[in-house]
Amino acid sequence: MNIENLKTATFANGCFWCTEAVFQRLKGVSGIESGFTGGAIKNPPYREVVQGRTGHAEAIQLKYDSKFISYEELLLVFFTTHDPTTLNRQGNDIGTQYRSAIFYHSEEQKNIAEQVVRQLNETVFKGKIVTEITEASAFYSAEFDHQNFYNNNPNQPYCQYIIDPKINKLKTYFSDKMIDSKV
Repeated sequence: MNIENLKTATFANGCFWCTEAVFQRLKGVSGIESGFTGGAIKNPPYREVVQGRTGHAEAIQLKYDSKFISYEELLLVFFTTHDPTTLNRQGNDIGTQYRSAIFYHSEEQKNIAEQVVRQLNETVFKGKIVTEITEASAFYSAEFDHQNFYNNNPNQPYCQYIIDPKINKLKTYFSDKMIDSKV
């Protein structure tokens, strides 16, 4: 990867353990951090965020090399690996902290996100996408034990029942974008 080509992307689509595990497997993606964004207080602790007290979403922030993967391709992975039609919920995770959101870092990202949402609403989701598209604000890293969670705990039941199916979707639809489709 060429550092000059690196751009930042920030996504929220439910539990950040899931999102991190999916995006870690993509070519051209690096520096993924699980954390919180979109809320009202500085440096929110996990216990406050998961109780819905801060307005933050569980999110990931990553660097990507646009020579390997485009922002549009990242968005297609994002929309394929969660349900963008449920407001403030992904499976059993309920609350604004689990909302579907794209936090854009440039007008170009905003425009691409709006275009992808329009296209998917017309062709796949029939106008039901509730994903928020918001300008990126401060991003706060989650505590150490939340980083690289799936890779450190692949046999944990949550990982097997919730995250494994998302990785299987990634393998099914984006194997050509994966670092190693056997991962």
